[in-house]
Amino acid sequence: MLSRHAKIIRLIEIAGEVSGRKKLQKMVYIAKQLNMDFDERFEFHMYGPYSEELTLRVDELCNMGLLDEQMESKGAIQLYRYTLNEAGRDFLRFHEVDFGLGERLIRRMNEENSRFLELVSTILYFSNLPYDEMKAKIFTFKSKQRYTEEEILKGMAFIEELRALMNADSDAPAH
Repeated sequence: MLSRHAKIIRLIEIAGEVSGRKKLQKMVYIAKQLNMDFDERFEFHMYGPYSEELTLRVDELCNMGLLDEQMESKGAIQLYRYTLNEAGRDFLRFHEVDFGLGERLIRRMNEENSRFLELVSTILYFSNLPYDEMKAKIFTFKSKQRYTEEEILKGMAFIEELRALMNADSDAPAH
């Protein structure tokens, strides 16, 4: 049971810090879609794919004192910043979590802002649709974000970049 918690702690350890609940949600969703070992179930929500399980798990980790959650106000917006503390590091010593090449994926995703990751996760959510239908869904469901077609293409290129990171060593010749 705690192995699921350990995966979240490990993701934050690799990232160093994750700024925002939405960003954390998108990072886990994208990682899961790219075949990283996350168990949370996601549904489409106001800000794209969302997992209530992940929200509860992060709350539990904060309540158990394994993650630090700092809240800062930016005007009317509350931003939550997640970092690993010493108790969380101790916890990981007893729960082996090896993401392999996924570590590079986590670091790369963390370089992007939550708005862009929201777009990327939405592209992945509708990836079974033809391009024009996927684009129409984004323009409809994400109209407040005012994404452009150029941003959608950038998001699709980012997904390919992440896939390449996950497959980098499989393309190398065997020694």
